[in-house]
Formats: sequence, structure tokens, C-alpha cells
Amino acid sequence: MAAASHLIEVKVPKKHSDMLSIAVGKGVAMTTFIMLTRLNTEAVRSPRGLEKLERDVMKHVRDECPDVEWLGSYAVLGPCDYLDVFIANDIETAARVSALIRTFGHAQTEIWTATEWDRFKEIVRTLPGPIDPSNA
Repeated sequence: MAAASHLIEVKVPKKHSDMLSIAVGKGVAMTTFIMLTRLNTEAVRSPRGLEKLERDVMKHVRDECPDVEWLGSYAVLGPCDYLDVFIANDIETAARVSALIRTFGHAQTEIWTATEWDRFKEIVRTLPGPIDPSNA
């Protein structure tokens, strides 16, 4: 049985669409990151506790990683509770964000890098074509 593959396209809100080109123009390439978060069962005791937890955790993120730009947060159905989209200078900064959320948010996280779909298509167009077996 073949494993199913999933493609998730995350659209950056129009108000943020020029951020990557601005960052590149300054010589700093910003990377888009997708973070999946799953709260531990002991993280909150009530639904209202979620808002307080979010405020407290995001304060730590803003204080420790001021260059991170948050693009969006989504509650999701499935094995994770939240999906966040943010841009950061580098993987180390994204790892700091993840560590802060795991520590202060009492959660498990996964971080993925993301490439805008149009940019991905540009990258794919530069790849070589199929190998001709008669030339091997």
C-alpha cells in the first residue's frame, strides 16, 4: 500500500506578502516556518485558561525573539491543536520559538520550513529533466 502524501498550501495574507522581498533586499533572507503544536493534557484546566496561556507564552516569544513576525495562528482538528505560521531570520530562531512554546506552553511542537507555492514552481523548473536510459 502506498503512503498517502499531503500538500498544504499556506497563503500569506496580502498585508504580509511583500515581507520576504523587503527582507531579501536588506540582505537578510527570512524563512517561513509552519509550527504544529499539541498541548499536554496538564497545560490548561479550563477553556479560559487557553487565552491566558497564549498571552503568557507569546509574551516570552516576543521578548526572546523580537525579530520573529507572526503571520497567523489557527486552531485545527486532528492530532495537533494549533498551526502557526511565522517568519524568522534562521532555523536557530525558529528553534528558540519552538523551545519557548514547549517550555512555557507545556506543549509538543513540530517545525517545518515552507516555500511559497509560486517560488516552489520556479525552483522545480530549474531541475534537470528525466534521465535518458539509452545514454546511461
